[in-house]
Amino acid sequence: MSTQAISYAHLFRLSDDRGIFEHARLTEPRIDGGYCVDDVARGLVVAVREPEPSPELFDLTTVYFDFLIDALTPDGRCHNRRGSDGHWQDEPSLDDHWGRALWALGAVVAHRPDLEETALACFMVAARPRARSARAMAFGALGAAEVLRVYPGNRCAREFSSDTATVIGPPTRRSDWRWPEPRLQYANAVLAEALLAVGSIPGKERILADGLAMLRWLLATETAGDHLSVTPVDGWAIGEPRPGFDQQPVEVACLADACARAYDATGDRHWKDAVMLCEAWFRGSNDIGVPLLDPDSFGCSDGLEATGRNENQGAESTLALISTQQQARRLAREPL
Repeated sequence: MSTQAISYAHLFRLSDDRGIFEHARLTEPRIDGGYCVDDVARGLVVAVREPEPSPELFDLTTVYFDFLIDALTPDGRCHNRRGSDGHWQDEPSLDDHWGRALWALGAVVAHRPDLEETALACFMVAARPRARSARAMAFGALGAAEVLRVYPGNRCAREFSSDTATVIGPPTRRSDWRWPEPRLQYANAVLAEALLAVGSIPGKERILADGLAMLRWLLATETAGDHLSVTPVDGWAIGEPRPGFDQQPVEVACLADACARAYDATGDRHWKDAVMLCEAWFRGSNDIGVPLLDPDSFGCSDGLEATGRNENQGAESTLALISTQQQARRLAREPL
């Protein structure tokens, strides 16, 4: 079975008429856990950037899109959690799920012309407020970059991008810590990728250089010999032991996305090779030599522990696998 078939078979199984299940019990979705914008937005990004979607996948994008639209409020904030009864269970906010919703809306603008008008209008509303979280802003900036691919003069997306670069800030000048935060946290590479996205705007070349410097340092820090050894869920700072566990698939997926963007920006083969390292991590080229890809369910384990893999398979992890596979497939088709 092809990599694409493996991935999407599980994606369909995690989906229903309202969204993507946030939780799983091993390989079975937990209906009582409800749904979340975090994972629906991830699913929408993955679905719309597939170059040759099946009819089923094409239809799923509308399901995910409708879910996100319903989560947004008139002031630009966003709900995250919806129960299996269809009611929102939280107050709208500007947390990471809001940033991912912006990312997904931008991806729809860039890849689904039939939904573009509605997606752009919703993006313009949701992009008015500003979050305090650098990661929330970074995810949003990826959506702004997608909007700018189609509408290079869009003022809302440009201003959001510039504000994101300010929130993230440049890396320190320390050779041993080329990062804007005192500690690595989670989904770290999205900060570097956001700067790469902002740096693609004419006149923002300094920001592009900062993003490349950050990503180069992060990749070196999260590489051990011939494999990735990524930051664990509790984060990492100088002086703490490596490798650390529990390592999360989302960390690898964010690194793959950032390295793919760096390759697109520079043409440097180093970044292409890094994407392949990310894909190999899921197949067992990691600190304990255990694959996270489940050949029976076609899903992805939730984490890499010192003693093995977490056998639970939630939507976030499987979507991280699919996203990384997409980038690896795309770059594998690039000529040498």
